[in-house]
Amino acid sequence: MLAYAANITQLYPGMPLAERYARIAAAGFAAYELLFPQREDLGEVLALQERHALDLALFDLEVDAEHPRGNLSDPDDRAFFYRLEESVGLAAKLRCGRLNALVGLARPDLSPEAQIELIAGRLRRAADLVASEGITLLVEALNSRDNPGYFLSTSERGVALVQATDRPNVRFQYDVYHLQIMEGNLIETIRRQIDWIGHVQIADVPGRHEPGTGEINYPNVLSALAATGYHGYVGLELVPSTTTADPFAWLPVADRQRRI
Repeated sequence: MLAYAANITQLYPGMPLAERYARIAAAGFAAYELLFPQREDLGEVLALQERHALDLALFDLEVDAEHPRGNLSDPDDRAFFYRLEESVGLAAKLRCGRLNALVGLARPDLSPEAQIELIAGRLRRAADLVASEGITLLVEALNSRDNPGYFLSTSERGVALVQATDRPNVRFQYDVYHLQIMEGNLIETIRRQIDWIGHVQIADVPGRHEPGTGEINYPNVLSALAATGYHGYVGLELVPSTTTADPFAWLPVADRQRRI
């Protein structure tokens, strides 16, 4: 059985933080994603998480204006390791075991193979640094239509990076929305790559709305994912459509309440 986490950053952009937590708690969720807790008041986040008895399934390492898609591949690695240290401290306070590290843009001065080795080398160091904290580092493929120039745009390259890193606490974040746009063939790809997948996120195509609003056959995709024995969370990183009153109507309450 799959466990689900509501992404309160994508679901409720611009809404007061307390209202976001209240909404997903009222909908029955036991877990959530918050992309950048570094941008929030930590005391408020901790209080709301405790008040609503929620588990934080995932958050992202912070990015900046110069590197809005991450800095793992930047020529200077100091920014990445600074962000990692910052996030490990937050993860301990928030009891979160999964950190997503956006890898950054493709570098024209490096071949894809050289860039994979560069990033893999940094991830090895990072994975060794956080292993004692029980943290899994994730790398994610983003579609090139919404994120032009991003280095990881296919599951094949993402898994190749994880394999090159060769650390048990580095895994691939499989985002169904991005990978439907880039490659499709979702069920076969998930089955083939499941040993390297550490987190899954979902939204339909087009529009990045809730399952059932677009072209993806989510009952089949999620059934296939469950059949692999996947034990991670499925994050709802979606934007509610304006045509449905309840963005979670497709998901039974029992599935929202499941914890890992």
